[in-house]
Amino acid sequence: MSAADDGRSLGQLVAAATAEMSALVHDEIALAKVELRQDVKRGVMGSGAALVAGVLLLFALPVLSFAAAFGIHNLGLGLAWSFLIVGGAFIALALILLLLALVKFKRVAKSKSPQKSVASAKQSASVLSHAKPHPRAAENGGKERPQVQGVTRSSV
Repeated sequence: MSAADDGRSLGQLVAAATAEMSALVHDEIALAKVELRQDVKRGVMGSGAALVAGVLLLFALPVLSFAAAFGIHNLGLGLAWSFLIVGGAFIALALILLLLALVKFKRVAKSKSPQKSVASAKQSASVLSHAKPHPRAAENGGKERPQVQGVTRSSV
């Protein structure tokens, strides 16, 4: 469609295209914000659950430690050796969990930005890079505007 087809000047068409591009960019940013907000919410909920579990384990740790040490002592080992064995087991378990946590954190650091936003932005860029002017004006020689029924035009 040419500028003469709908009575708008070239400047008005450029302004309309600029406004639509601006709206598209704002929509892409809004989508990215929503995705990040959802990820943060999930992370906070998971962290809260992990924190509560950690506090409960912290309260149970002394009781279970004494029970394990006295259980080993009842098997015939000295009380000091029993406590050292339990303490060493806790240190070994803590090191294993620390290595597991490091592996998980490395996976989080390698993850990409919001995938939906990036895919949508790439799709928009691809569509815009292949956009061509409508050949209708060249077909008619620019003389007559064809009548198209049932087409809604943008109000911008």
